[in-house]
Amino acid sequence: MSLAETKGGCAIPGPPEFPVRLDVPLKELKMQLQKEEVSLLLLTAPAGCGKTTLVKLLGHDEEIKGRYKDNLFFVTVSKTPNMNVIIQTLFRHKGHQVPEFQNDEDATNKLKCDLLKQIKDPFLLILDDVWSEDFIENFVFRIPNYKILVTSRTKFPVCKFIYELRPLIAEDSMILFRHSANFPDTSSLIPEEDVKKIVKCCGGFPLAIKVIGRSLNARSAAVWHKTVMGLSSGHSILNSAKDLLLRLQSSIILDDEEITNCFMDLGSFPEDQRIRVDALIDMWSESYKRKNEKADKRRKVKADDTGFEEKIKKDGVYAIANLHEIAMRNLASLVVTRKDASHEVGSYCTEDFVLQHDLLRELAIYLSSQEPIEQRKRLILDISGNNVPEWWTEQREQPINALLLSITTDEMFSSSNWCNILPNKVEVLVLNFQTKNYILPEFVEKMEKLKVLILTNYGFFPADLGNFQLLGSAPNLKRIRLEKVSVHSLWETPVRLKSLEKISLFICNIGQAFTYGTIQISEVLPKLTEINIDYCNDMVKFPVALCGIVRLKKLSITNCHNLDALPEGIGMLVNLEVLRVRSCMDLPKLPDSIRYLRMLSMLDISDCLKISGLPKHIGEVNELKELHMKGCSQLGRLPESTKELAKVELVICDEEGKQYWAHVKEFLPNLEIKVAKKEINLNWLFTNQNF
Repeated sequence: MSLAETKGGCAIPGPPEFPVRLDVPLKELKMQLQKEEVSLLLLTAPAGCGKTTLVKLLGHDEEIKGRYKDNLFFVTVSKTPNMNVIIQTLFRHKGHQVPEFQNDEDATNKLKCDLLKQIKDPFLLILDDVWSEDFIENFVFRIPNYKILVTSRTKFPVCKFIYELRPLIAEDSMILFRHSANFPDTSSLIPEEDVKKIVKCCGGFPLAIKVIGRSLNARSAAVWHKTVMGLSSGHSILNSAKDLLLRLQSSIILDDEEITNCFMDLGSFPEDQRIRVDALIDMWSESYKRKNEKADKRRKVKADDTGFEEKIKKDGVYAIANLHEIAMRNLASLVVTRKDASHEVGSYCTEDFVLQHDLLRELAIYLSSQEPIEQRKRLILDISGNNVPEWWTEQREQPINALLLSITTDEMFSSSNWCNILPNKVEVLVLNFQTKNYILPEFVEKMEKLKVLILTNYGFFPADLGNFQLLGSAPNLKRIRLEKVSVHSLWETPVRLKSLEKISLFICNIGQAFTYGTIQISEVLPKLTEINIDYCNDMVKFPVALCGIVRLKKLSITNCHNLDALPEGIGMLVNLEVLRVRSCMDLPKLPDSIRYLRMLSMLDISDCLKISGLPKHIGEVNELKELHMKGCSQLGRLPESTKELAKVELVICDEEGKQYWAHVKEFLPNLEIKVAKKEINLNWLFTNQNF
């Protein structure tokens, strides 16, 4: 029970000590709460962001106290709440006789009928630190003037009205830190830059700032210097704050082991960088595939306004469900860059990304590093320059039993410094780098169980990649994702990837990547079923050789603004089910041979500005169910054969296109025409700031 409860009531706890710049969040929270349609409001943020501090301020606000008077209740819920005790405390706080309850259902019924319905004045119940959506539903009643304010680390779907509390900005962080450390504005002993570096590593989390500040209070300049030097050497701020670590760690101990593992996997990507949703799909769909088959029967994924439930239905990608759960728990932020009709119903999430707070990333890495190196399930290494771990310099081969191996290097790293390891069990390899020339480590040749390779260049220009032929020794490699790499250099000597099912090329220079001379591409990539090409601006003509991959089921070519033609050979892809040529600005038409794609069920030509019409024989694509054509401003009347698309169920278009489809709707009994919303949202323009 909370301190207020032990005193015999549910009064608002005393005002917080030294709240920093919460006036704006307080004002915004009050405005939300005072709206007539808001009966349940969720205040959410990661652990340590100041949610409880804000609601304490709210409870002591004169306007709020004047409105709710004696009907302002505050309950600290915690992870394992006792429903009976909480409701009994509410009765006692109002001066009523404390009843006994047969069970929780009896308790909630008496709360509604014997307490709340007797109160005619406005009533505000604050439930602080809630962990379960089911708990909230016990208090939701349709009673006039009754409102509930919930604070939680989790974004519960039951709460339609949400206020997100953000971390402190740099200026406010410095104010709070100086107060906590009892540190003056100026000091001759501690350089200002050192103070700023420590504060920056706290990431705007009030909890972190207070704990670190107090730990340095009245300490010598030598201790301050040691802290700064540790941070400069790559040590985490968590290493010097056990209390902070334990409190943050408790915030992500989840009932679902898989979600906890996914949270720790996010540490595989560099700090302050956007994590592509596509990359996580590749990683998790293979890593948790077996578990997901069982989870299908027990997990119910709730939809939200991002349309992610539809993506799961379309692709069967449980990775999206896991990511959705992580975002709900405020362990990362999910950014959906385009929210239009086609996004809601499709599986297009190439431009979506995830952001993770630096402090939470450090926590993920810490949790992944509790065992000795050879026993870890995931091995995550951040290397600055050539400052490699001590065990790299040893001559013997280091045995690695991790299933996931992530290595992040900077522009100063030399590929000659690769370690010598035995990665016998590694299934997922994540390599992040910044150099113009990058050589795959020799130990890749020993990765017999490797399933997924995610290789990302965070430098400015596409990098040439060496040792690509080593992947030919990975018999189980199913997915390759390359970002900002010059692909033309990869297949100078053809590498047979006999198990590869999916390849994704993002901001790559393609050149003549898929030209093999006399060797058939089907011999090099015999099991390839999915190709994704995104933001590859040097691709003017689609490689004809790819038309020989008869097993291909999904072909996605998006944001390739210089692409001006698709070959007639596209018609050879007789097993193709999804064809996406979204946002290819210079593409004037689709090839007539599309008529031969008899298995095609989804066609997306959204935002192809120059396409002036559908192919004359489009009606022969008789399995077509979805057609996405939003933003095709030059598209004219539909060909006569459109009436033969008997199985088409959904067309997404602009208002102009709706008029054309309305004329053929009588011939297409299952057709739904959906007009895409014209939403002004420019976030997508900045999703590729690195190229």
